[in-house]
Amino acid sequence: MTATITWVDPSLVIDPTASDVQLAGARCTACGTTMFPFLGGCPKCGGSDMERVALPTTGTLWSYTVQYFEPKAPYRGLEPFEPFGVGYVDLGDVCVETRLTVNDPAALSLNMPMRLVTITAFLDGDQPVQTFAFAPQEDKS
Repeated sequence: MTATITWVDPSLVIDPTASDVQLAGARCTACGTTMFPFLGGCPKCGGSDMERVALPTTGTLWSYTVQYFEPKAPYRGLEPFEPFGVGYVDLGDVCVETRLTVNDPAALSLNMPMRLVTITAFLDGDQPVQTFAFAPQEDKS
């Protein structure tokens, strides 16, 4: 019996019950534009026929920074606050804004290979609430 995963937003992933997580993007059937998260309409051509697609689980780091201060409410995080990496990961058809598992800028570099992982975003009582993040491909955390 597997434990139920509680997600910050289950619509962000293809199957919130799967152990192999894939982000759920949207692709416009009219122009082929891919976006994340899923949108009901295309920002490029205005089309409204969107298909749900699984995004790649690996990509490259396009840009990054480290958040050294706790965001304002309604931010919820683990206590005590620890700085966290934030970046854009290029998945080919789309760049995804994401938390990073690394918060040391010296350990990050542009174009480094990244892989999709899950992390605990915060605790709801004693229940961990999960979200997605990207880790350096060689990091097995």
